[in-house]
Amino acid sequence: MPDRVTLPDTLSEVEWLDRMDEIGTERGYFSPLGKKHAAVFADAGSRVLLVAFESLAHIRAGSPDGVPLGFDIAEPRGWSHLTLIARRETWFRSRHVWRFFDRQIDSGFFEEFDRVVFYGAGMGGYAAAAYSVASPGATVVAVAPQATLAPSRARWDDRFTEHRARDFTTRYGYAPAMLDAAAAAYIVHDPAEREDAMHAALFGGAHIHHVLYRRGGAGAIDADFRAMGILERVFQDAADGALAPISFHAALRRRREHTPWLRAAMGRVMAAERPYLTGLFARAAMRRQPVPRFAKVLETAEADLMREGRHLPAPPKPRVVAGAS
Repeated sequence: MPDRVTLPDTLSEVEWLDRMDEIGTERGYFSPLGKKHAAVFADAGSRVLLVAFESLAHIRAGSPDGVPLGFDIAEPRGWSHLTLIARRETWFRSRHVWRFFDRQIDSGFFEEFDRVVFYGAGMGGYAAAAYSVASPGATVVAVAPQATLAPSRARWDDRFTEHRARDFTTRYGYAPAMLDAAAAAYIVHDPAEREDAMHAALFGGAHIHHVLYRRGGAGAIDADFRAMGILERVFQDAADGALAPISFHAALRRRREHTPWLRAAMGRVMAAERPYLTGLFARAAMRRQPVPRFAKVLETAEADLMREGRHLPAPPKPRVVAGAS
């Protein structure tokens, strides 16, 4: 297994890319794709390939080691990984990126692997879906992806109006259509985020599965998934050929132990002004993460109920495991 890679956050953008060039050359290759994109490939001699789409800013902010996702997740498992890096918010819409994937198709690159997993979030989710057509039979995990920004299809999304002029109608353009050749695609989104839910609704088909994750904050789902180790479990299931909607949702159970998710969920419950439900949720959250905030919410809910002449039921008794001493 190659040595762990760590890039300090004190590096400038140019210095970071230079270091990634050196690392990519040692492990496989690093290829600039015009001025705004690059590709780095690490060959582990594995039959599993993780293909990730990330912005440079997201990489440096989201990884504890300041490196692409593949170095954090794929390398410890002995998988090969390919990362497409965007230096700006480009949605990876560039003829240089198109030609890169054309070359991979022509050379039979993806055919060298038994399992190929495409991953991305936001604009990376769009790209993961759009470029997965280059590897028929791949599994796609796209978090809060845009289907397109073309005004003819998505004029209702006014979050990225300055990017509407990009070409979303030619090569690898409309992401939902590019998923036809995928073995399975998992579209993860927060149904409370209006635009994300509308984009998700454009992805349809028997092999496309919608995974709902209520978070209450745009752009936080992928960070939650990394913090909870959900991506590792999902990618491992995909590498084993065992990923299915039921296993994906089983992985999501980890959110019940994740304090940021519990806080966000509690905020939604409190906003409904239902002290009984708030108290039950706060007590359940306290059992998993006994933080002062949850204790305070529980205390307030119980006081509100007392004024109404009500109270919470007795807490459930701890389970007794047979044979335990």
